[in-house]
Amino acid sequence: MALSRRRARREIDYWPGFVDALSTLLLAIMFLLSVFVIAQFLLSRDLSGRDTVLERLNSQIAELNQLLALERANATDFQDQIAALQASLASTQNERSRLQAALDEGRGAATAPGTGPGVGELQAQVQNEQAVSAQARAQIDLLNQQLSALRQQIAALEDALGASETRDRESQTQIADLGRRLNVALAQRVQELARYRSDFFGRLREILADRENIRIVGDRFVFQSEVLFSSGADVLQTAGQDEMRQLAAAIIQLNREIPSDINWIIRVDGHTDDVPVSSGRFADNWQLSTARAAAVVRFLIQNGVPANRLAATGFGEFQPLVAGDTPEDRARNRRIELKLTER
Repeated sequence: MALSRRRARREIDYWPGFVDALSTLLLAIMFLLSVFVIAQFLLSRDLSGRDTVLERLNSQIAELNQLLALERANATDFQDQIAALQASLASTQNERSRLQAALDEGRGAATAPGTGPGVGELQAQVQNEQAVSAQARAQIDLLNQQLSALRQQIAALEDALGASETRDRESQTQIADLGRRLNVALAQRVQELARYRSDFFGRLREILADRENIRIVGDRFVFQSEVLFSSGADVLQTAGQDEMRQLAAAIIQLNREIPSDINWIIRVDGHTDDVPVSSGRFADNWQLSTARAAAVVRFLIQNGVPANRLAATGFGEFQPLVAGDTPEDRARNRRIELKLTER
């Protein structure tokens, strides 16, 4: 009896408990995947909204610049008109002073005693002087009216000029504010590209497994030339082609992840040492470094990398990593560099 009880205990089935634990683990994984998908959706929507705001800010800055230029042109016109009116006012005031002097002189001549002329002649002179005086008064009244109108025009132009300067200051303030907001948006884009660069380099580090002749220097991924090319040649070796295929796969994956509105490229830089080339194919190290960079770019394009995401540049021996003429120093300076950057 006791023996049968022991056998019953030993034959306990643990499979249902294992199934429950596995089901719980699968549910947890599905929950985490759902959270990740939702987070990706929210991030994409946020980035799209930032792009819209950035475009609107750029258009507002352009409109404000146009308005500012128009206001400055109007202010210049107002200043020219004020200067012309002030010159006209000065001329009118001089003419008024001259006529007033002539009127005073005529009055003095009419009241001065004379000994030679007769009464009739004096009366004729007095009447003539009175007519001249009346004409002068009429001209003075007209000039006074013109002066008053000119002063009103000058005051109106000064008010318009003040309003234009106020709008100018307001436009400058708005442009400064929009410029700050634009700088913030651009800084966010730079940070976002830096994050993708970090992810890209981390992925390359995993793919290429920290090989001795492949390393990261600053913001660049560096391949020593011996990994890819034979001495003095610009044709990729078989081992170098294998490395570039893995690199092409990483770039293609990166192209799927980076939003299409971020304008980025992989720049392929060719560098040589300072030993002059001995091959007749290339005139100097400039041509050799450029040909090697172009060979890498063409191979990446053949393996599916979009051509608009690649650029080839050659630096010859003029951007060394180390200053020295030992074989080790020259070997370090012979390299192909990859840099993820903005276009």
